[in-house]
Amino acid sequence: MGSIFKPKTPSLPPVQPLPEPPDTELSEAEQKKLDAEMAAKERRRRGRKSTIKTSPLLEMEEADVEKKTLLG
Repeated sequence: MGSIFKPKTPSLPPVQPLPEPPDTELSEAEQKKLDAEMAAKERRRRGRKSTIKTSPLLEMEEADVEKKTLLG
């Protein structure tokens, strides 16, 4: 009765070898394209950063938090 409830398991397929890794060297045209994209990203990042007015180089001033209120 054991063979009715425990059928034979199929054999596993053989292990295939790993594929060759792709070449990491880029052609000159691809390298120029990547350099242009990185330069554009850097320009955009600098443009956004220049609009922020706070800087660690500026002196920190005390905030004027004592305001008169109308309540008393």
